[in-house]
Amino acid sequence: MPATQRIDALAGLIGRTVAVRGWVMTTRSSGKIAFVVLRDGTGYLQAVLSKKEVPAAAWGTVGALTQETSVEVTGTVRADSRAPGGGGVELQVTDLRILGASADFPITPKEHGTAFLFEHRHLWLRSRRQVAIARVRHEVIQAIRDFFYERGFVLVDTPILTGAIGEHAGTLFATDYFDLGKAYLAQTGQLYVEAAAAALGKVYCFGPTFRAEKSKTRRHLTEFWMVEPEVAWNDCNDNMTLQEEFVAYVVARCLERRKAELAELQRDTAPLARCVPPFPRISYTDVVETLKGLGATMEWGRDLGGDEETLLAKQYDRPVMVFNYPKAVKAFYMKENPADPRTVLNNDMLAPEGYGEIIGGSQREDDYDRLLARIKAEGLPLEAYGWYLDLRKYGTFVHSGFGLGVERTVAWICGIPHIREAIAFPRTLYKLWP
Repeated sequence: MPATQRIDALAGLIGRTVAVRGWVMTTRSSGKIAFVVLRDGTGYLQAVLSKKEVPAAAWGTVGALTQETSVEVTGTVRADSRAPGGGGVELQVTDLRILGASADFPITPKEHGTAFLFEHRHLWLRSRRQVAIARVRHEVIQAIRDFFYERGFVLVDTPILTGAIGEHAGTLFATDYFDLGKAYLAQTGQLYVEAAAAALGKVYCFGPTFRAEKSKTRRHLTEFWMVEPEVAWNDCNDNMTLQEEFVAYVVARCLERRKAELAELQRDTAPLARCVPPFPRISYTDVVETLKGLGATMEWGRDLGGDEETLLAKQYDRPVMVFNYPKAVKAFYMKENPADPRTVLNNDMLAPEGYGEIIGGSQREDDYDRLLARIKAEGLPLEAYGWYLDLRKYGTFVHSGFGLGVERTVAWICGIPHIREAIAFPRTLYKLWP
């Protein structure tokens, strides 16, 4: 029996007889010649059957092939630059057998509404578009890991169940935790990587995070993945420089290694190619004046909304960083700006083309008394933050970090309009299944 091969390996096996297993995408027949386009997760392949060159049983099977039938085809690999699938080869079939029938596959080549497709998300994932998005996401995640590994960062796994919160209490998912009261699904691993940075210097965590916001926008999920580096001795400027290098690295990797997928998504890559440091940096105070000049209704002290972020980002050809936001609209752990105590030493990075904030970061408050005062002012339980305050008691140090949302980044790189498609099984206000 010939060896079973993946489609992406066939270009190196021209002239060889192989077996390929996959799922049927389309079929067509002229009566004597039949064409079956297959996919196997690694690529797409046209299989060509000649009635006079295959067994009668195999030829009879062609008529029973329906969309998503799983099959095994055996044949000779031939070079053909015009063959559908883009691999530069096709298979001249000598035998075909059905492995798993598929009757009435619900997602047909006709147009379907978004609601219908998300109800059938477990099947929609098989489409060329969704496969392309998944491969870009995979590249983004691998690039993230490689970036930090190459720079000597240590991965620290932080808890998903926590008693200490990093953001506003109103956006938490709570659960009873034995006899210890309420536990919360983590909004961030940041507080924990701050502790790890004192041990290891340069660290990051990477995992799912949860926000119970009742948001219906195209930029929000209730469960999303976030990578959060933390670096001892980095101040706010160092933090922004690291963000620039990081985002440029991830985008460059996708441009280099995911050309076919970006082409499948019809992504204009010119805006991505301009994602090269330095990125523009503008203070929040200057942003307010800029937005007013552009006709927006914006007052100092209010956080930027999605419309303001989009309007501002349109003024630049690459990501833009807004720094020193008002203290009142930012988290308790951000360090007060000594040059303007109304503000904190933080920044957001806004992606171009209307994709909004992809990074939020700051220098952390390293003064024990100031941090204690902020915790009290926020009404947070001191007993839950005793360990966090300890970091300022035993060798306090300047440190900074940030969080990048994977789904927003993937949506931007892919050029897709809604964040829902940037993760295999999205969780939104109205979506808990499949």
